[in-house]
Amino acid sequence: MTDRVAIRRLSTGVPGLDQILSGGVPEFSFNLIAGAPGSGKTTLAQQIMFALSGPDRSALYFTVVGEPPLKMLRYQQQFSFFEMARVNESIRYVNLSQEVVNGSLETLLGRIVQEVEATSPGVVVVDSFRTVAQAAERAQNGGLELQHFVQQLAVRLTSWEATTFLVGEYQPSESEQNPVFTVADGLLWLDQNLDRNSMVRKMQIMKMRGQAPIPGLHTFRITGDGIQVFPRVIVGPEGTSPPVVTVAQARPQAQKRLSIGVKALDKMLGGGIPAGYSVLLAGPSGSGKSVLATQFISEGARHDEPGIIAVFEKRPTHYSQDDSGGLRFDRLVRQGKVGIIHSRPLDLSIDEMLHEIVEATHRLKARRLVIDSLSGFELALAPTFREDFRESLYRMVAVLTGMGLTMMMTAELEDSYVDLRFSPHGTAFLTDVIIMQRYIELKGQLQRVMGVVKVRGSAHSKDLRAFEITDAGIVMGEALAAYEGLLTGSPELIPIAPIKSGDAKPRRRG
Repeated sequence: MTDRVAIRRLSTGVPGLDQILSGGVPEFSFNLIAGAPGSGKTTLAQQIMFALSGPDRSALYFTVVGEPPLKMLRYQQQFSFFEMARVNESIRYVNLSQEVVNGSLETLLGRIVQEVEATSPGVVVVDSFRTVAQAAERAQNGGLELQHFVQQLAVRLTSWEATTFLVGEYQPSESEQNPVFTVADGLLWLDQNLDRNSMVRKMQIMKMRGQAPIPGLHTFRITGDGIQVFPRVIVGPEGTSPPVVTVAQARPQAQKRLSIGVKALDKMLGGGIPAGYSVLLAGPSGSGKSVLATQFISEGARHDEPGIIAVFEKRPTHYSQDDSGGLRFDRLVRQGKVGIIHSRPLDLSIDEMLHEIVEATHRLKARRLVIDSLSGFELALAPTFREDFRESLYRMVAVLTGMGLTMMMTAELEDSYVDLRFSPHGTAFLTDVIIMQRYIELKGQLQRVMGVVKVRGSAHSKDLRAFEITDAGIVMGEALAAYEGLLTGSPELIPIAPIKSGDAKPRRRG
């Protein structure tokens, strides 16, 4: 019985991609990077090449007609990963356009073999390989010649211990018949879609022999630093492979209670919010949702429980101007007790937002999180991600609370006195705690009231209490037990029952 051969995995240098690949790309593998024009294939290949190559592992980058090396270098050097000093040292660019146009596939293979034998590279890139396939189509037995060429190229490059990436423009329908898809050890598929005014880029690992990549479509961005991938987070138990954000199997029996920053409201909640719970704070515009969320984060900072606010409505500077209990947010941010995340509007993905929150959680060792608000969050997403917002939010809440965060989400509602709703998205059932804020008319004035609708697995107050917003934050008032019809918006005093013989004082009906 032979021993198992351990396959070494190489880091791609692309943030998020190693996680999707369960540790990196296998050494000496033969891979294809495919997708439509403009989807980021060349940038991905260049970024991986610069990460894998070095003094002990040189790289050969073959260009095949697609675009001249000088033109490609002019654009690629704009990225921070590109190091011009390494060109013609550890990285060489070779143009094969003449061999493709004037020669046969055998001639092309001979040129590649010649260059590889001369430099013994550890990384080889052929861009664009689709041009090679088009050249083969002109031959009488083009299909067979292309299949033979791909097989020979794969065998030789692997035997030379080179990690290879072929780059090509393909459509998904071509994957069934093209021999390169069969021979390749790994297949990375890139896609881009324009939805209204939003550009959404996605990546899928369709195949990676000997590995279990994270399945599904993963969004990515192209920035000045190159490509950054935001892996789909899989919710699973600790020790699951591939790497996932782990979720506790069950909450502890005796949960710590976190103060919300308003003592009277803590009492209404049964002693505060159980740690690791998700809270929905629902109310109309101006009812005080952001103020209460600010107090929740500030209270955590006072008790060495760092917090994060993901802002989708107010600009971050507005939070730094809010004063809660004498602690200004700008000071808390400087002290590393509070982190503020501001979204990129209109083209966000759930996984990108989740990635930013998870990164900030690890950086700050955060224990509290506020999302302000769900309506703003939905609008910040690219249109294609709004279609399954509820399902994505369910996954997001499970991941973040599973990490031990206690999270509060605000939801703006129009005051409707004919029904009792807590979220415009039908997501109230996802949360463990619901706090409701409303307006009522009382003595000819608008009065804010607050109530606790549910605390999962815990007793809580059923009172509706008046509250005011002051310079010190939210101050709770008395319970409005003397009124009925509070949720209609126009409450009335409960009539006083007549005094009966022996009664010490008048009794209210009801």
